[in-house]
Amino acid sequence: MSDAVYSEINFHITWHTKSSLPMITESIENRLYQYLTHRILQTPGARLHAVGGISTHVHIGVSLQPDVLVSDWVGKLKGSSSYYINHEVQPKALQWQRGYGIVTFGTKDLPWVVEYIRNQKEHHRNGSVYERLERFSEVG
Repeated sequence: MSDAVYSEINFHITWHTKSSLPMITESIENRLYQYLTHRILQTPGARLHAVGGISTHVHIGVSLQPDVLVSDWVGKLKGSSSYYINHEVQPKALQWQRGYGIVTFGTKDLPWVVEYIRNQKEHHRNGSVYERLERFSEVG
């Protein structure tokens, strides 16, 4: 990609565990989020804003350059993170459901989206979830 490109392409991405089972336990949660953070920061031009979630799903706020093929990128994040958890942290602990949800948002909404991601447990406990940011593909 040319060095002369300016972009503000912000994404909120979410995906669920297999059958939405509570697989993201306290014993793997921090390692999972650290791994996702590390992998996202390895993406040239990616700006990570937040990673969070609850026991059944993950939320990511990120800005990506226009040359990133998002569907492939998300697939690699999902595959490598489950491989890492299952081989380095706890065998057979994590499987992801097929599909994901993705919503773009304006830079002026970034603080709100980051707060939403960082406080997922509270939002779900209080029933104050934002449905648009909770949706994911129900394929397979």
